[in-house]
Formats: sequence, structure tokens, C-alpha cells
Amino acid sequence: MNKNRKAVWGWAIYDWANSAFATTVMAGFFPVFFKQYWSCGVDVNISTARLGLGNSLASLLVALMAPVLGAIADRGSARKRFLLFFAYLGVLMTASLFFMHKGEWAWAIFVYCMGIIGFSGANVFYDSLLPGVATENNIDYISALGYGMGYLGGGILFLINILITIMPERFGLNDSAQAVRYSFVSVALWWGLFTILTALWVPEERHSKSLKERKNFIRDGISQFTGTFREISRLKTVFLFLLAYWFYIDGVDTIVRMAVDYGMSLGFNHNDLIIALLMVQFIGFPSALIFGKLGQFWGVRKSIYLAIGVYMCATLWGALMTERYEFYILAITIGLVQGGIQALSRSYYSRFIPEGQAAEYYGFFNMLGKFAAICGPALMGLVGLTARGMLMPDSPSPGQIEHVGRLASRWGIASLIVLFLIGAILFYFVEEEKGRGSKGSAVV
Repeated sequence: MNKNRKAVWGWAIYDWANSAFATTVMAGFFPVFFKQYWSCGVDVNISTARLGLGNSLASLLVALMAPVLGAIADRGSARKRFLLFFAYLGVLMTASLFFMHKGEWAWAIFVYCMGIIGFSGANVFYDSLLPGVATENNIDYISALGYGMGYLGGGILFLINILITIMPERFGLNDSAQAVRYSFVSVALWWGLFTILTALWVPEERHSKSLKERKNFIRDGISQFTGTFREISRLKTVFLFLLAYWFYIDGVDTIVRMAVDYGMSLGFNHNDLIIALLMVQFIGFPSALIFGKLGQFWGVRKSIYLAIGVYMCATLWGALMTERYEFYILAITIGLVQGGIQALSRSYYSRFIPEGQAAEYYGFFNMLGKFAAICGPALMGLVGLTARGMLMPDSPSPGQIEHVGRLASRWGIASLIVLFLIGAILFYFVEEEKGRGSKGSAVV
């Protein structure tokens, strides 16, 4: 393996590592465990709102930090060090979920939010390393390779944890609840150990700086951030793309984080939901790679539009579905496009980044993604609660309460269609060639 190929695999292996958190914790066991264990006995719409608002709070904190941290990392050539700091913060918080006891929903949300901060914060610097390991000709495919590795690695550990949860006694555990708690530990170990390969294999260009410059890199980074913020506001193409991305990735991230919670609100068995998530992982691995090639040969813009269109249809399907097999069809459909829209958005944005400012620009990219994740889960939860209040009759029977709760959840998921539609309209006005011209306008 030559040096460049080793760097590519070292970069991609981090997605393999941290996707264990995205699958087993964020999308899989945490929503189920939160509803049934940490927030047991609470109305489904209230627990959904708690989870949605917790996700939103964590995303807000990351969004506020990301661009400034990126600018500081660019100035100090410290992208890998920031990546490792946030990654191991996430590792520590994930392991800490093991110690949360039944009914401690507030502590569980706090630790989970800190884990999201670690996960999302590290992704800012992980994304910023992409231009350093790829060329313009292969960046779409390498970006997709990272997501593909993430789906495969996250799916493998998720499958192992599902088997342990289904058959806890065969693994020397008392019950499924104990198995889920140990699954959080397994994620921490998986994430922490494979991240070591990224630290060892991915190079980072270091600029020779004087002692005075090294001491002032924080001040210079903040100054660079304010300059870039003013510059981006004047660059119509970059601004429009970030705004379009904000809306459509909002829908994507909300579906990832809230799908299991939504399915449980409709009364589906949590085992069926976990299996559906597992299907997404293993379908997502080859599909992300195919989308990477599709972006190279058919065009990135067309491929992103295809994914947005599929998401709009899938959201409508999800709002209307009633049977278990329909949830499986939904999982297959999302698995076909989820990695593709994420990977191609990341590589498409790289075309607009001035040299030497990757971490800062990806900080803005991730900031918009996290602000979207603030709006999406909160929108879904608040629309559901509003619809519940409007539809609930006076003195309802238990059957009416259950029916209205499910109907309100459908209104919540349906609201996401608007986000995909706005994102698609804004993306239409993004002119790539003008954006490429902005690469020369680095802010110093």
C-alpha cells in the first residue's frame, strides 16, 4: 500500500469507527432505551419531544463552536488534534451511558448530548482532512468510500449488539436491558480503538511558523473566522449552497435520529425497527459507493437531486404507512440514498474551499448541518405536540388517546417534506462554476 492509499484508508477508517455511535447509539438503542427505560411511563409524544429537544440542544452547541474551532485548527495546523479531542470526548460519554439507571432520563439526555458534541465536533475536523487525502478527480468517490465504510463498520457492530440483546443469556448477561447497557461500552471501545489508525495513518500538512505565530494562533484563528464570515456572506454561490444544504440535510438528519422513535409512536415492535435500521446499514454500504461513481459519471448535482426526490417520496410514504412490511420498504429506500446525499454534499462543497481553510469552511458546513438538526427534531416534536392538542377530544378514552397520538406523530414526520422542497429549490440556483472562482479568494 503506497503512502497516499494508506492515508485514504486511514481517513475512511474513522467513519468505520465513529459510525458505531451513529448506528448503535443515536439511531438504534438510545431512542428505544430512552423511551422504555430512562423515560418509562411517560406519554409517547412527551418522550419524543424530550429526545428531539435534547438532540437540538447538543446540535446548537456544536453549531456555535464549529467554525471558530475550524479557523483555529487551520491556523495552528491542528485538525488531527482537535479531531482526537472530540472523538475521545464522545468515547468517554458513550461509555458513561452504562452507568445511567432506570428513570434517570435527565442524566441520560445530558450524557447523550455530550456524546453528540464529541461525535459532531470530531466530524468537523474529519471532513476537513478530506481535501488533503484526495484529488479533484477522485474526491467524490473517496468521500463516498468514507460513508460506505461507516455503514459497513457501524452495521457490523450493530448486528453483534442486536444478537447480544436478543440472546443475552448466551453471553452471560441477565436480560436485554443489561445487554443494551453493555452495547454502549462496545461502541466506546470500537470508536476509540479504530480512531488510533486515523491518528497514525492520516498526514496533516504543517506550516512552518515562528514562535510568535504559534502563540497567537487562537487570536489569528478568531480573526480569520470573522473575515471568512464576511467573505462567505458576499459569495452568493457558497452562501446559496450552504443554505440549500441546511434545509435538505435537516430532513436527512431528522429521519436518522428520529426514525425508531417515530416507529414506536406508531406502535411498531422495537425489534422490527432495529432490523430495519440494520437493513439501512448494509444496503447503505454498496449504495454509497455507487453514488460516488454516479457523481463522477452522471454529475454530482443530478445525483443530489435524485436523492432529495427519493427522500421526499419516502417521507410521504412514512407518514401514510400502517404495516410492518412498509417500514422495511422505507428502510430499503432510505438505505439506497442516505450515504449518497451525505457523501456527495461533502465532496461538492470541497470545490468552493480556498486553500488552507478546509477546517474553517467545513466548520461552516457542519454548523449549517447542526443548525438543521436543531430545527428538524424540534419541528417534528413540536408539530406532533401541536397536532395532538388540536385533535384530542375532551375526556378522551384510552383508545382515542392512542389514535390521536399516532395521528399526531404522522403530522410530525410529514412536516419534513417542506424542508426537502425548500432545499431543492435553493440548490437549483447554485452556480458551481462561479463557486469555483471563489477558491482564490482566501481570507488571511
